[in-house]
Amino acid sequence: MAGQYWLLKSEPGNYSVDDLKRDRSTYWEGVRNYQARNFLRDSIKKGDEVFFYHSNADLAGIAGVAKVTSDGYPDPSQFDPKSKYFDPKSSKEKPLWYVVDIQFSEKFPAVIPLENLKKIKALEGMPLLQRGQRLSVQPVTRAHWKVIFEEFPGR
Repeated sequence: MAGQYWLLKSEPGNYSVDDLKRDRSTYWEGVRNYQARNFLRDSIKKGDEVFFYHSNADLAGIAGVAKVTSDGYPDPSQFDPKSKYFDPKSSKEKPLWYVVDIQFSEKFPAVIPLENLKKIKALEGMPLLQRGQRLSVQPVTRAHWKVIFEEFPGR
């Protein structure tokens, strides 16, 4: 059983659960929000599980599950001037941005739509469902993780 649970958002046009399934694993690059960075750097640990969430999509929602396979480490893209995630304020001595490695676990047969999640009373308080919550990395409580699997057994 995982230590902690998380939700990672990605626009499917940039990187989808299908891409992760094909690649089998990746590192979660490009996070440029300090609160989300702090989760990647300080809180997410190897062995944690994550919901893979498709955002900014025709059907936004949870598309699958992945497992975290590393603790946080400096995002290599911040040092690469050719990368869209390059940050000239960051240095190898004082990196600003972090990543974790994730591995594909499961693609759901259908995306669990955000609208369906909002209808479940037991998910009240879940950061994803809070007005104005836009973080691409969010904690998920063990109770909320369990409710989602119970409410959507066939996904």
